[in-house]
Amino acid sequence: MDHFRNVGILGRSGAGVIESLQRLIDLLTQRGINTVIADVIADLVDPASLQKVRVAPRKLIGEISDLIIVVGGDGSLLGAARMLARHDVPVLGINRGRLGFLTDIAPDEIETKVSEVLDGKYRIEKRFLLDVTVKRDKETLGLADALNDVVVNSGTSAKMIELDLYIEGEFVCRQRSDGLIVSTPTGSTAYALSGGGPIMHPHLDAIVLVPMFPHTLSSRPIVVGGNSEIKIVLAENASQPIPVTCDGQVILTAQAGDVVYVHKKPHKLKLLHPLDHSFYASCRDKLGWNTQLVR
Repeated sequence: MDHFRNVGILGRSGAGVIESLQRLIDLLTQRGINTVIADVIADLVDPASLQKVRVAPRKLIGEISDLIIVVGGDGSLLGAARMLARHDVPVLGINRGRLGFLTDIAPDEIETKVSEVLDGKYRIEKRFLLDVTVKRDKETLGLADALNDVVVNSGTSAKMIELDLYIEGEFVCRQRSDGLIVSTPTGSTAYALSGGGPIMHPHLDAIVLVPMFPHTLSSRPIVVGGNSEIKIVLAENASQPIPVTCDGQVILTAQAGDVVYVHKKPHKLKLLHPLDHSFYASCRDKLGWNTQLVR
């Protein structure tokens, strides 16, 4: 018996996506599941198949589905997560990208693994997101959220910025660097990892702050409690606009003297995995931990 009767499909265009979308739609409709596909990718599907499904605006799919399947890479799932978390609808990912830390069903496993999930054989993880607010003289200039990370940087690799960091209202340090990455455990295997941050298990209730090319060697990543309020005050001497980027996809703009607040979002993402999913196995596979040096 299917545990999900109304399944929404999100995704992106690109190599291999059309084939996976078609296989997924065929599977869902054969099982008699009410299938809804986002309008932005509907033209990728065979017209005959569209007669069997409902096409709906992307922003409405979370309201009318009790499961969302994302076909694409981790970037596709990041965008879906920010939109869907408030709907409390579980999300499953089919990987048509590169790494696939979040979209962990391989294209050749669609029929077997998706069927298992539909039959109730899955694991569920709750991943927290971050809310970010940019303020100037106590006036809110911009709001956004992120599943992976919030990045405050100079906007150019050749110029440092200066910022004051506060955690839970307590001054921590003044930092001169290319910027600062504020990452969830989900994002610890993304940009924060390339900046020298630690890999954090997804179940941890923690946030890591990773300086980007700091001026002093003693400026190191800091792991703080997941409920911490992080305040970043941009120095008054900043001479150019400073981008505040969420998941590498949403950009707010700050300037000298502005304050960036980051804290945990009240809504969590429900991420589904097949029963045989393992975070450590993903690390071994995606990060090459099994690779041996040839002597």
